Amino acid sequence: MLLAPTALVLLYRFVDPPVTPLMLIRSAEGEPLHYRPVPLDHISPHLIAAVIASEDNLFCRHMGFDLGALRTEVGNWIDGERPRGASTISMQTSKNILLWPGRDLLRKGLEAWFTPQLELLWDKRRIIEVYLNVAEMGPGVYGAEAAARRFFGKPASALSRREAALLAAVLPNPREWSAARPSPYIQRRATLIMHRIGRLGPLLDCVSNRR
Repeated sequence: MLLAPTALVLLYRFVDPPVTPLMLIRSAEGEPLHYRPVPLDHISPHLIAAVIASEDNLFCRHMGFDLGALRTEVGNWIDGERPRGASTISMQTSKNILLWPGRDLLRKGLEAWFTPQLELLWDKRRIIEVYLNVAEMGPGVYGAEAAARRFFGKPASALSRREAALLAAVLPNPREWSAARPSPYIQRRATLIMHRIGRLGPLLDCVSNRR
């Protein structure tokens, strides 16, 4: 049962996922599919930085799990508080390419099983590249290239700092929030993300273009 997904992890180190489980589910429900994977060098550095600042500012430092955030989540659960989410970009990538959506314990357990494999077999640039290509960024819209063209009429490589921050701001709830028509709340989130980017510094080293 676990060997097939592991084989996919190895395969996707070299080739882009043709589709994800979430894409298949949405398509079966009749939703159009907008998905155009591109190399990381064709995605604006503003978006790479914005997503790390918003979703996982220790992405370049951890090996798949943010232990501090996980401890906080466990404490919140013990105190009876609603979980806020402690998924790293690596965890989200393994979920997106291999697993179904949801918060059930089986899926979370499998996510924890596959994430170290991702970290072992891929480098950080490949992890962020695949994440930025398959993440849902709007209804039926997956990845930076499709989102940039659909919402801003330009390729992902040409996204401005503000546009990148808006796309990162909607990632937690892309079916309810819009980067193209941002609410005041999303505008504030985008501004906060832009401020966070300025404090990342060496925390972006693992995704810099080394060519």
